[in-house]
Amino acid sequence: MIFKVYYQEDAAQMPVRERTKSLYIEGESEADVRLKLAKQNFNIEYVTAVTGAYLEYEQANSDFKVVNI
Repeated sequence: MIFKVYYQEDAAQMPVRERTKSLYIEGESEADVRLKLAKQNFNIEYVTAVTGAYLEYEQANSDFKVVNI
């Protein structure tokens, strides 16, 4: 399953909407995704599954790239 993760690049950084970034990652569950990203110094704001029409919409975006961690 593919998940979209909204995060700040620095865990010590205060969450500011304008600095929020996102990435796509494959995982079994939200917990699995968080474990995969635990070694990164990210402040993870939100993790959501991307399926169905939402996945098709995101894949149509030129920025869509699934990260392998």
